[in-house]
Amino acid sequence: TNPGFVVRITQAGLDYAHQQGIAVLEKELAQLKLPDISGDFRIRHVGRVDYEISRLDLRSFHLPYSRISLVPNVGLQVSISNAFAEVDGNWRVKMYFIRDHGSFDLKVENVYIKISLQLGSDSSGKPTVGTSDCSTRISEVRVHFWGKFGWLYNLFYGAVEPRFRKLLEREVCERVVQSVRSDLQPYLQTLPVTARIDAMAGIDYSLVAPPAATAKYLDVELKGEFFSLAHRSTVPFSPLALAFPSDHDRMVYFGASSYFFNTAGFAYHAAGVLVFEITDSMIPKDVGFRLNTSTFSAFVPQLEGMYPDMLMKLRLSAPSAPFLSIGPEGLLLQPVVDIQAYAILPNSSLAPLFLLSLKGNVSAVIDVKSGRIVGSLKVGRYGGGVVQGALLPALSAPQVRMLQSMMNAFASTFLLPRLNARLDEGFPLPLPDRTQLSNILLRFHQ
Repeated sequence: TNPGFVVRITQAGLDYAHQQGIAVLEKELAQLKLPDISGDFRIRHVGRVDYEISRLDLRSFHLPYSRISLVPNVGLQVSISNAFAEVDGNWRVKMYFIRDHGSFDLKVENVYIKISLQLGSDSSGKPTVGTSDCSTRISEVRVHFWGKFGWLYNLFYGAVEPRFRKLLEREVCERVVQSVRSDLQPYLQTLPVTARIDAMAGIDYSLVAPPAATAKYLDVELKGEFFSLAHRSTVPFSPLALAFPSDHDRMVYFGASSYFFNTAGFAYHAAGVLVFEITDSMIPKDVGFRLNTSTFSAFVPQLEGMYPDMLMKLRLSAPSAPFLSIGPEGLLLQPVVDIQAYAILPNSSLAPLFLLSLKGNVSAVIDVKSGRIVGSLKVGRYGGGVVQGALLPALSAPQVRMLQSMMNAFASTFLLPRLNARLDEGFPLPLPDRTQLSNILLRFHQ
């Protein structure tokens, strides 16, 4: 299925992540535990020499030069060059009656490491990463032995150096694979593929396809769908193909389609929370009108005779989920609001008075704060509504317009602040742990 949400990580973003990863890998390699080395070699006209290298201590491992590259249709490649390490240890040799032991310092220079990372996704829609290939090449090994028999050490080094080089090359790649498995993979798994928003709804951020690498960026396609926690139902519309803009200057881009926002309206409507009630007690005392039949008799004269001086209740609801569109000018929607008016009878029961359906023009302002999408609504004038009710067939056009104006005031004064308070809480972006955004720029596209 097409994504409702796309994340694009550019080369600049990968470079930044790579800096953090290399720092971790450098610490991991410095903790390598090298096994003892033992064996023997023969000296012509002399005989066999037995040796043992023990207590190998890798004092440091430095990765001064490295880069990360995108491999189209495959994944990522990390290349490390001119790395170097320092090793201390003990040695022991035995040849006939000659026995000696001591310590040594060893420097490994011009180490080249190449790591290929394969990206994918698991059954839950979380990203995965694995090491598809690793190779290490050591160009130079320099060692200084401390002991009495210098001529023997030179022969000893010639026998030991190839084994030590092969051992270190193997151990480095094993530690790289382990670091990817124990550090990088668990970190990617912190991406929240299901984000609970509140008591009513959540967001599905699961991957709809494995991450796709191109020559300039890495695209991650997510479902980007709100859902009701009480009852998850199939969304009655499908995401359109999302043509992501070709920008690739910043570290990361988030692309949210109209599908993403429209599933929010669908989820909250399905959860039954797009219903608001207004009573007279909610109206400030300093406002020049009260919510009662005396006030509304100016628009509906019949009220004064049938329900004299009774309090009223207004029930505002959306008959259908609001549907918005995105264009260069921003987010626009034209929701329909049903306003059902009731008279509150002396026994507290409700008598329906009239139903007014209004269609409004609403624009949305979107921002990102602390990793959350926040917003606010600005409502234009509601109009073009339909008035229904047994009391209303005799209303004139001016009376209908006055009634609509009154309802506009109620919708703007009571409904809008409640919606904006919820939008100000925001909805989380799909971010792994310990990730913060800065220098945020928001743009709208068709």
